[in-house]
Amino acid sequence: MNNITMNDLMELLPYAPIIIVVITVLAVMIAIAIKRSHMVTAAITVAGLNIGLFTLIGQMLGIVNSGNIMPNAEQLFVIDNFAQFNMVVIFICALACCTLSYAYLANLKDNKDELYLLMLLSTIGALLMVSAQHMASFFMSLEMLSVPLYGLLAYTYMRSRSLESGLKYLVLSATASATLLMGMAFIYAEVGSLAFKPISMMLTNLFESPLLILGAAMMMFGIAFKLSAAPFHMWTPDVYEGAPAPIATFLASVSKVAMMALAVRFLIDTSLLALPSVQMLLMVMATLSILVGNLLAIRQTSLKRLLGYSSIAHMGYVLIVIVSIGAAADSISSMYMAIYAFTSIGAFGVVTLMSSPYRLSGEADELTHYQGLFWRRPVLTAVMTIMMLSLAGIPLTAGFITKLFAILSAVQGTHWFLAAMIILGSAIGLFYYLRVMLTLFKRPKQFIEFDVSGQWGIRMGGIMVIAVTAIIVFFGVLPNSMIEWASLARIW
Repeated sequence: MNNITMNDLMELLPYAPIIIVVITVLAVMIAIAIKRSHMVTAAITVAGLNIGLFTLIGQMLGIVNSGNIMPNAEQLFVIDNFAQFNMVVIFICALACCTLSYAYLANLKDNKDELYLLMLLSTIGALLMVSAQHMASFFMSLEMLSVPLYGLLAYTYMRSRSLESGLKYLVLSATASATLLMGMAFIYAEVGSLAFKPISMMLTNLFESPLLILGAAMMMFGIAFKLSAAPFHMWTPDVYEGAPAPIATFLASVSKVAMMALAVRFLIDTSLLALPSVQMLLMVMATLSILVGNLLAIRQTSLKRLLGYSSIAHMGYVLIVIVSIGAAADSISSMYMAIYAFTSIGAFGVVTLMSSPYRLSGEADELTHYQGLFWRRPVLTAVMTIMMLSLAGIPLTAGFITKLFAILSAVQGTHWFLAAMIILGSAIGLFYYLRVMLTLFKRPKQFIEFDVSGQWGIRMGGIMVIAVTAIIVFFGVLPNSMIEWASLARIW
């Protein structure tokens, strides 16, 4: 009996980082029950995420014994190199969002503690998503990520836009989840298994099955909604605009990284990419995402809406990588999403540090709020400038390297039209990214002041965005280290 118990414990060791976050949730709940303290709750949250991150890095480096778990089609979850890479990115992004939330919530007169609780629960869902290899774990982990987001998006409900943001995401996300479930049901009815690997094994006998194609299409529609890929993108700018700034950061980083990782594992493990209909569907969604995202971003005067449309375009670039090189897309897509997430943290981080939940004119959202920012906050200006350059794919930033790899992937797959779409989309994007940068250095007729109370939180948030900026520049100047790191993100 003792041997069985010890074996069971050894099998749980690879999941130690996730278990640590679960324990952190319990610790936060106990702390809230004893006495509400914003600083204590934030400290426990950050400490738990840091312990989970260092445990994960220790497992990757072999310092911490993580057992010997090989992927098995009967398991709901598997911890492989691909999962560990994306879990590291999720931990870093969650830490950044918690740090930015502390600065943002400094002046909130309502309860602050539950935001960290919801963010931790959503992070657990994201960590489970990147390791899911079964339809049941696919859906459960996805809902665990999504359900806390409803409350997070509407957290500053005294702002009508925040409440509207939460309600919109709730209704539309429920519709996408229903579509996803129906697609799973169709695939299960045809294949007779919910695990990813058996679907791949039986695909050769069911290659032209209408029920399988319909199920795959419905699942792709649900995945496209979560990724905000066109034509299922309409919620994105509205939700980004209404969400509290640190939660928009969380949605643009943690949520997108987890969903893309799950989509890549699902498509590769099930071999659904071999279906011509799925390939065509991905190509259409990628092309529409690039065109719609970039063209609609040109007209935006709201920075959060502009970043929302920009995210639609970037999801299109990653979809091109997936459809172009198929099973080899795991490492390149992971690298692209990691850099995109860090860039989003930098851009939204500046918005967060300039915003307040009680700001009379709303959050620092309009481009007019950033006119002449260079003359007041040169450091924030430098951060935002580098983030815009990275999103545009300008050399000496990490965004240039990832976009170059996206083009090379399309060329390698001989998808010349898709390679041209990436170049065209980047050219259009350059226009509105430069417009934001010019706004930062333009002398305004009058300065628009913003609330900077809660100095300790502001300083910590500033350190966080500066650290992210350093990562973007370092990987842009010395890309070999990033490429070597991303090459480890392989699905077994």
